[in-house]
Amino acid sequence: MIAKRRSQRYSSLSNEVMECTEGARKAISPASNMRGRPVALFVAPLSMRTVLALTLGALSSLIVLASAQRIPPRQPLPQIAPAPEFALTSQDGTVVKLSDLRGKVVAVTFIYTMCADTCPVLTPMMSFVQDRLGADFGEKIAFVSITVDPERDTPEVLKEYGEAFGANFAGWFFLTGSPSAIADVTRRYGVFAAKAENGNVDHTFLTSIIDRRGILRVQYLGVRFDPEEFRLDLLSLVQE
Repeated sequence: MIAKRRSQRYSSLSNEVMECTEGARKAISPASNMRGRPVALFVAPLSMRTVLALTLGALSSLIVLASAQRIPPRQPLPQIAPAPEFALTSQDGTVVKLSDLRGKVVAVTFIYTMCADTCPVLTPMMSFVQDRLGADFGEKIAFVSITVDPERDTPEVLKEYGEAFGANFAGWFFLTGSPSAIADVTRRYGVFAAKAENGNVDHTFLTSIIDRRGILRVQYLGVRFDPEEFRLDLLSLVQE
């Protein structure tokens, strides 16, 4: 019964995403400009429908604009530091280490499946980028979404969550672990996470890009960064 209710929740959210996307395509001006380096944004509380409409509408506009514009040569991304290692359990129940993904460009982010605020914005946006990467996704580029709610986010729950958002598990890993393991990896990646009394988890929305040698190259703070710039950063590291 719990699994059925969760499935209905994801199905309802997916339908809402599709409805909002269509309306947002008409509402977002073609002249909207979200280019530039990622910055932290603090968004006033909005309804789920409004947030999804704005974000997915902006995604649609950006994809159209990017396809019509010539992309200028990009400067190499700086090398920050070796990315912190982790060994966590995937949606399939297997142990995944960051070192296992050496040779691929990796984007690491932090989510939890019961989030009703911004996680359901970040994950669909990454799914958009996944589809735009084509054959490079899985073979040369991988996504890692680490839960900050390990008590509730079992491998089975994470798999259902990934499926609901169209994740390609050939290159997208949803990871969980013991509370202490999750606390350790969030700390080492600079992510704050704290569970409230109502069960919600307040946490930093930080997405890190790691190159093929395991070096941290750029971090995006917030959930409304430019998805086209995110895609191009990934591809620039593939070409290094």
